[in-house]
Amino acid sequence: MEEKNTTEAVSKNKKERNQTSSSGSYNPPRKQNLLTFLSIPIYEGSSSILAFNQVTTTAFSLSSPPSWSQLLSICTLLRWWFLFCHANLCQYSVLLHSLKPTNFLMGLFRAKGVVYKPVENVNLGPDSDESYIKANVKAPRMAGFLAKIFAWFLESRIFGPFLLYILKRNNLIHKLVTNAELEESPVYVPLHPFEELNEKEVKHVNSDLSPSEQVQQAIGCLPLPSEKIVNELKPSSRRWTIMDYSKAYSSGEITPYKVAERLVAAIHESSGPPLDMAFFINYDAEDILRQAKESTLRYERGEPRSVLDGVPVAIKDEIDCSPYPTTGGTKWLHKFRPCKGDAFCILRLRSCGVVIIGKTNMHELGAGTSGINPHYGATRNPYDPGRISGGSSSGSAAVVAAGLCPVALGVDGGGSVRMPAALCGVVGFKPTFGRVPHSGVLPLNWTVGMVGVLAGTIEDAFIVYAAINGPVPSHETSVIPPPKMYFPMLQSTNSVSDITLARYGEWFNDCSEDIRTCCSLALHKLSEKHGWKTVDVTIPDIEAMRLAHYLTIGSECTAALSSYLEKLDIAESGWDVRVALSVYGAFSGEDYIKAQKLRNRQIQFHRNIFTKADVIVTPTVGVTAYPILNDALETGELDYINGAALVRYQIAGNFLGLPAVTVPVGYDKKGLPIGLQFIGRPWSEPTLIHIAYAMQTLCISEYRKPQAFYDLLKKD
Repeated sequence: MEEKNTTEAVSKNKKERNQTSSSGSYNPPRKQNLLTFLSIPIYEGSSSILAFNQVTTTAFSLSSPPSWSQLLSICTLLRWWFLFCHANLCQYSVLLHSLKPTNFLMGLFRAKGVVYKPVENVNLGPDSDESYIKANVKAPRMAGFLAKIFAWFLESRIFGPFLLYILKRNNLIHKLVTNAELEESPVYVPLHPFEELNEKEVKHVNSDLSPSEQVQQAIGCLPLPSEKIVNELKPSSRRWTIMDYSKAYSSGEITPYKVAERLVAAIHESSGPPLDMAFFINYDAEDILRQAKESTLRYERGEPRSVLDGVPVAIKDEIDCSPYPTTGGTKWLHKFRPCKGDAFCILRLRSCGVVIIGKTNMHELGAGTSGINPHYGATRNPYDPGRISGGSSSGSAAVVAAGLCPVALGVDGGGSVRMPAALCGVVGFKPTFGRVPHSGVLPLNWTVGMVGVLAGTIEDAFIVYAAINGPVPSHETSVIPPPKMYFPMLQSTNSVSDITLARYGEWFNDCSEDIRTCCSLALHKLSEKHGWKTVDVTIPDIEAMRLAHYLTIGSECTAALSSYLEKLDIAESGWDVRVALSVYGAFSGEDYIKAQKLRNRQIQFHRNIFTKADVIVTPTVGVTAYPILNDALETGELDYINGAALVRYQIAGNFLGLPAVTVPVGYDKKGLPIGLQFIGRPWSEPTLIHIAYAMQTLCISEYRKPQAFYDLLKKD
């Protein structure tokens, strides 16, 4: 049986993975000295700090669990640190009574800020003199014992403010954001007025249609099945689509109930040893079978609600969906915020007859990019279960890749849909900010997050997008007047001409060699097939935008959770999240305001670029899925260098509220998926879907089946 083969393959892979991790043959490429990382820049007038700096630069590595001698050295360091703090508290007692320690430090080590040119004076052409600044992340990878030590330092009332200040300074937050000088006013919410874009080959859809009627309109836009494409697909790469499920149910070839039985068995198998894929936080077999039975009866009566009736759909555990609690990947959030019913998008899906199969795993609070959750397990990549699936919508991407469902919902606040989609070889689609109602979604990131869709094909993403798209409730932030809704006529994609793609060469190429080669080839194929042209542009201040987004999402997360955190026993949180919350809490009002000024600046840059091009094209991520190391399983992982590479191309979609889509276009030398991303103008979802469909058509014959895969429509 295929499931048995899947189990054996993944079990073998897991043994090899454990041997690699335990033998120490895999070493992260960023081996830094923790004490050097913690060092405070020397202030020439302070002998105490000079002595402290000499101690902290003692050369021993903590990249593995410390020996007793190293622990003794740590204790010695702590003793020096206490003496240092005590001496300075006595020396500067008057100042410390009137100033916060961080303000005191700011006076000593204040970094000079960048002076940004006015937007109108910045050249966005290929001949621009604006330099590309790569991510300046200064932090070693930490997990296990090291992550605990780091969290303790950050949470300390004595050490925390000092260390947090140094982190912000060394990672250029002070230089590029906090102390920067720029004349733009802040923009707090990336709402874009709706305007007619005159997109080609689109169909206007009335906003007063029901979800099932909107789905039917979307079906009418799909191309007829191409025998050529179907015949070119290798049997090993066949992914069942929404239309495959609908046709199988309507013909009586199989029932939703039979599919649900297979699904429950597959979830059980994938959740336990030897696989331990950790796809789900919560699922209820009885509820799955109940929904499937009701769907089966509707088909027997000849009354399915839509083509989605009986189709399994997974939901990220950041979206309210009965009968499950909404944990946000934590062990505690649902205790303070009980789920009172379905989110708006879930209500619309249920009205179409879908079978909700459970709440998928996610990075705790969405505060990371790996998908390693110390409470519910590390979601493993179906293409290589020894590697990450990406975050934070890790489970949603993985279940689609593994064939457990053709589509899943996620939430994208910092690439959290597109990033795991690319790593797991599926489509990830994020609409314009304000396009899809957000009621019933955890308010972790008010101005950057948006419900998104992960699917095996762009057609399936389009169908579910049609179902969840609807009027935004009056209590939500929305555009006035409401945006009109257009659907792409995919049967006419080949007729879409004069598409222009913008490419920022230095940014595009800031990725691994395999990704750069694969994405460049895919872009060449697209241009060659359709005659679409690519223009070179310059997008300034990309690293500043990444930092401004980080300040924004961190500040919003802290504000959203503040009432809960006051009552929380912090020990219930993972160590990596404790670090994240400490860093988020260090952001000031000045940080936030400057970040919103940078948001305004970037909105103007992108608006200018979109006068010359229809979309911006980039790789989706800078690296493919990297290994899960054993020391991260219980504490989570702090890997900001890989994290920065994963979010490198994601930020504009969230921080500026732009629609974006990623499509799988190939694999690296290890067989790991690679995605290509298209970022569009506000409200240009139809054009993005057209381009994604054109790209998918050129690449789909090369798609490969992952190691962990389940065929729910197989014939007995």
